[in-house]
Amino acid sequence: MCLRRLLPLLFLMGPLACATGPGHLASTESVAAVRRAPGELRVMTFNIQSGARGLERVAHVIRAAVPDVVALQEVDVGSTRARGMDQTEELSRLTGLKYRAHFRTTDLYGGAYGIAVLSRFPLEALAQYPLPGPRGAEPRTVAHAVVGVDGREVSVYLTHLIRRPFNSDTRVRQSAYVAGLMARDSRPKVLMGDLNDGPDSRSTRLLRRALHDVAAATGGTYPLPLFLPTLRIDYVLACDAFTSVASRVLRVDVSDHYPVVADLRLKPEAVPVVAERTATGTAP
Repeated sequence: MCLRRLLPLLFLMGPLACATGPGHLASTESVAAVRRAPGELRVMTFNIQSGARGLERVAHVIRAAVPDVVALQEVDVGSTRARGMDQTEELSRLTGLKYRAHFRTTDLYGGAYGIAVLSRFPLEALAQYPLPGPRGAEPRTVAHAVVGVDGREVSVYLTHLIRRPFNSDTRVRQSAYVAGLMARDSRPKVLMGDLNDGPDSRSTRLLRRALHDVAAATGGTYPLPLFLPTLRIDYVLACDAFTSVASRVLRVDVSDHYPVVADLRLKPEAVPVVAERTATGTAP
């Protein structure tokens, strides 16, 4: 069969292969009812492409993965593209992850566009910081949420760095800002998001100086057409307060990105050692 005849067939087969390949989940376990072992945390990052392929399909993938905390990128609130819907609120309702927050980066299609977090745990603190970028470029941000895990405060950072291709110097500056922000935070911390760069890029290596790449062996997250390799640009990075238990990429055809899921375990808190004071002198 000649290549010209083969190409349409490949385009038709692509979505089927993604939907049925490794990582496709069909679990119906309730997110709200899930129970973890002490100190365990399941996190997920997902660029949802503003729900262009169906927000209900996005919700199904999230619900089936049974995460505790989800970082979302490309989320619309009130836009014409989303038919006026608050996508963060709707995904919260559909997944059972009742704690949520949307962080606007810009206005698009008549609504707020940005990143969001869904959580099984109450969001005890929220903050948002603009990232450096060139004049006229789409604004980017890093958001910070604090959640309680077995009585300990855990910081969850989420971001979406400036797009590919090019802009590598800007991504380095944005990564440096995120790294500096996290360095001033003494809590156990996780960074999730679409970093728009490969694992060996300068911007990603900068973040990995203080964080480990807990999904390093999971493969690509951004499929390219035809026979081009899949890029890995979506990450879960965690500090040394966590042990990585497992991770996977869900190869599902509900966005132009694949979501990443990671299971983490909090290490026990270090107990301060108090040196005993010994008496000196001669016994009577």
